Amino acid sequence: MTEPRVIDIRSDVYAFLHAHGIAYVRHDHVPVHTCEEELQHVPESGAARTKNIFLRDRRGRRHLLLITLCAKTVSIADFAQTAGADRLSFASPERLMTHLGVEPGSVTILGLMHDANHAVELYIDADVWKAPAIHAHPLRNDATLVLSHENVVKFLSVTAHQPRIVTVRSATA
Repeated sequence: MTEPRVIDIRSDVYAFLHAHGIAYVRHDHVPVHTCEEELQHVPESGAARTKNIFLRDRRGRRHLLLITLCAKTVSIADFAQTAGADRLSFASPERLMTHLGVEPGSVTILGLMHDANHAVELYIDADVWKAPAIHAHPLRNDATLVLSHENVVKFLSVTAHQPRIVTVRSATA
C-alpha cells in the first residue's frame, strides 16, 4: 500500500469549491462523529442529513462510498449484494486517507476531489439523490456544508465521478 498523502485539508476543499464555482453554506461546530451528534450541533436547513460509509471488498480491489440518510440503518451484506461486491467491510484509516484524503469520522462525498484515479465507486441512496440539498463534511468533522443538489451534480461533474443511484432500505434489527 502506498504512503498516505499529507493534505492541507482545510484550505484544499474551500479553494477547490471556490475555483469551480460550487456554492455552499458553512456551519462550524465542535467535532461530531455520529449522525446524532451532528443533529445536535448543525441547525435544521431542510437539507438531507447524510451518513457516509467507505467500504472495501474482501480482496481490497474495490472501494465503495455509500451515501445514505442518517435515519437509515444499513445492512452491509444487503448493500454488497446491490453493488455486486464480494464481502464488504469498512476500509482502514490508511485507505481512507489514500483514496479520500480524510480520517475516520470525516468521510464525505467531497473526499472524491482526492480520487483522481477514480478508484472509488460512488453509490448514492435515491432518497439522498432526490433531496434539494445535502449535508457534507468539508473533509473534517468540525464543520458541515450544505450543498444544493445542483452543486452536488456540479462537484461530481468536475471530479468526473458518476454516481450509481440505489435504493437503500433500512435494515431491520
